[in-house]
Amino acid sequence: MRIVISEFISLDGVVQAPGGPEEDTDGGFAHGGWTHPFFDPEVVGGAFTEALNQAEALLFGRRTWQNMAAAWPERAGDPFADRMNALPKHVVSDTLTEDDLTWNTVLIPADKAVTRIRELRDAPGGDLLVMGSPTLARTLLSEGLVDELRLMIMPVLLGPGKSIFPADGTLRPLDLVSTVTSATGVQVTTYRPRPQG
Repeated sequence: MRIVISEFISLDGVVQAPGGPEEDTDGGFAHGGWTHPFFDPEVVGGAFTEALNQAEALLFGRRTWQNMAAAWPERAGDPFADRMNALPKHVVSDTLTEDDLTWNTVLIPADKAVTRIRELRDAPGGDLLVMGSPTLARTLLSEGLVDELRLMIMPVLLGPGKSIFPADGTLRPLDLVSTVTSATGVQVTTYRPRPQG
């Protein structure tokens, strides 16, 4: 499978709480819902629809999974929501148990996450899509397990907040595959790791 990370991201690299004020207030983050003024259904919405349509499964960190699992099942009847609800899902967590799982989800224990995700990536199949989940996304980038990075770069500066980028000083060259600009100023960009050697 190809691991694809898709993120709303500010110009200064913040991905925290794009959807709403109570989504993730860690660190006193006060800008939840910051993507709303920049969302447009054609370019930004189209990028998410395309990513979801190419996915064969979804991969989440615990907080993102809990937020999504609480919101999407009640939106059934919309084609995007129906696709989201139907796809198999994996959640990485060291606090959830099998009894907590809903929404067509399999638990990946956090202490076995890298090994299990490597196995998923080595298995036949299409895209394994990661949305949100900054800690998980950062780990996947650190471990060299990301095949494609799709960023919806919003024209806003947020200051301190969660990032998906590793801070380990490692050079990771990427190739720009495509870019589209929305009428609201969002750069929808796709990057792939540059082959080494």
